Amino acid sequence: MFYYLKGVVGHIAPNLAVIDCGGVGYACRTTSYTLSSLQVGEQAKLYTHLNVREDAMELYGFASENECSCFRMLIGVSGVGPKAALSILSSTTPEGLATAIITGQEKALTVAPGIGKKIAQRIILELKDKLAKGQLPAAEESFGGSGVTVIPQDKTSEASAALAVLGYNPAEISAALKGLDLDALPLEEIVRQALRKMVK
Repeated sequence: MFYYLKGVVGHIAPNLAVIDCGGVGYACRTTSYTLSSLQVGEQAKLYTHLNVREDAMELYGFASENECSCFRMLIGVSGVGPKAALSILSSTTPEGLATAIITGQEKALTVAPGIGKKIAQRIILELKDKLAKGQLPAAEESFGGSGVTVIPQDKTSEASAALAVLGYNPAEISAALKGLDLDALPLEEIVRQALRKMVK
């Protein structure tokens, strides 16, 4: 319904930002990372997700499309609701989440309040499975379209898979990784630098 909201930040509270768009204040539930980029009285643009339940409609807003994409990806996992997804994305960046999924680092997820080992394992297993089956954007094409479960082992493949988790296609990934020191940089830093190149 809403792709993004652009307006003046009217109010900030824990996990909440109110964006004034033409005199209407939209309450957006959000992460600590997005809140850290906002200041009351200044212009802001939040990419949004509208969550509709039987008893409520809640709007979620994020400073980047990557963060919004990760939120949608997380709430698609069985047993993970919006509150848990916000908790995870308040504890790690989109590139940190993608790296944790690809490398199976459940501890990177359990640092989030309210996220136990079982939920972390479910997130990693379900999203790795979707990636391998090509159910996440660009993932199957990235690995040759075989539809075979492939867990990448080398750093280049892991970085490519992490970027595929974030919704980028093979051409974008190839261009973003070009020129990066893949041997020397840690995986998360490779993903971070590649993302910076793609948003320029």
